[in-house]
Amino acid sequence: MENSLKKIAEQLNSFDEASLTGLWEKYHDIVKEFEPTKRWEEAALILSMIQALRWKNQLFNTKWSELETPWSQESEDESAENGSETENGGSSENKQPGERGKVIPFWQKKDDQE
Repeated sequence: MENSLKKIAEQLNSFDEASLTGLWEKYHDIVKEFEPTKRWEEAALILSMIQALRWKNQLFNTKWSELETPWSQESEDESAENGSETENGGSSENKQPGERGKVIPFWQKKDDQE
């Protein structure tokens, strides 16, 4: 039984969340109108699997963003020791623990676009 569940989990994890989210409304409509049928039971399981994948992805993204990579910590330590400034002009020494940094988009220069 456990191997079957692992296989289902592997298949579910291979699906695109956006595509599954498109099916969410369909199965939600079926499940909200209870009927004691196999069709309703299967719809409830499908809806819960879609929800499970969405929850797993949210949890994964949250945990991933909480990770502190060794290179980012070293970089922050070096900046603090040198008193260097951050992208927004403030000193890295003034940053509070847990404060997010500025995201810098990478745009191609107009000269290089040709």
